[in-house]
Amino acid sequence: MRILAIDMGTGTQDILLFDSERPVENCVKMIMPSATEVAARRIRRAAAARRPVVLTGTVAGGGPCSWAVEELIRGGGRALATPEAAQTFNDDLSRVRKSGVEIISEDEAARVDGERIVLQDLDLAAIRAALAAFEEPGDFDGLALGCLDHGAAPPDVSDRLFRFEHLRTTVSGRNDLLAFATAPEGLAPYLTRARAMVSSADGTAPVAFMDTGPAAALGALHDERVGAAPEQVVVNLGNMHLLGFHLRGRQIASLFEHHTGEMTDGQIADFTCRMATGELQHEEVFHSSGHGAYHPDRSIVGSGLPGMVAVTGPRRQRLRGGPIAPYFAAPFGDMMASGCFGMLRAFAEVHEWARDAVEGRLGPLP
Repeated sequence: MRILAIDMGTGTQDILLFDSERPVENCVKMIMPSATEVAARRIRRAAAARRPVVLTGTVAGGGPCSWAVEELIRGGGRALATPEAAQTFNDDLSRVRKSGVEIISEDEAARVDGERIVLQDLDLAAIRAALAAFEEPGDFDGLALGCLDHGAAPPDVSDRLFRFEHLRTTVSGRNDLLAFATAPEGLAPYLTRARAMVSSADGTAPVAFMDTGPAAALGALHDERVGAAPEQVVVNLGNMHLLGFHLRGRQIASLFEHHTGEMTDGQIADFTCRMATGELQHEEVFHSSGHGAYHPDRSIVGSGLPGMVAVTGPRRQRLRGGPIAPYFAAPFGDMMASGCFGMLRAFAEVHEWARDAVEGRLGPLP
């Protein structure tokens, strides 16, 4: 069985082609620039050539491509976008217009003489081209997909609070990291980015979706030392977002989410320690430009920082040398694939027919 797992982040997209006929260590892996980073490079190339940019496609991850559009407009360039693509920058299209982006129809986009750039978090054609270059078939029995979706917040509602309320609601409904494993039809209407990513699969193969933060934590539990501990703190330090969990296996005692770039190294360590004691307050996280904190079940863990504090993610070095002395988790020898392993578990959770093949290589659930 071949399942393509894609963890779409801000800086990278981490890709694992799981093949149940191979040892996990022999499966194809790629750490490539993220979809938004690829779009940003194309936008900057068009700006250098003094070409208008015509953005089509779907709502996708912002960050780098949003910053590239801002640079283009500040430099006197012209940016045009179809309504769905424009939601990448803001769900409120009036704000997108105020930023200088021209909103046009699909028909108008086809007639504009400019550099056409398709915004999408899932580009299977590009992945298949990369695989073909190494004589690897591009057929899949399933797709395990993940991204971080703030959700389309109602007007005048903070997207940070809206995102965190989604996390809180999911965990309060079922206290298990696998509660974030979702079939396409189960995705909430407000998760517009996730729904767009799943739709881009276009019926290629059965799909399961999992938010990248919980997926990374679940993946980290596949490191033998992390999984063997009776309780764990797992911190995923992504390029843009930080998500910390205090766990007993897959059960969640506490969690918090913040923006990696908005925190000092000392704050990261302090917030992580106080999450583990149950003292970190939601308001404190939110008012420091983060998302929030939640303590769903403190009864399942001890009163302080456990012996196992695992860190994963591309910014994990920010906890090195501080007061915590974390363990750098590397499930199956590969830290950057942590999210992909979590997404494989999500796929097996959603599609029971894949469970034996996934567990046959990854082992029983943590």
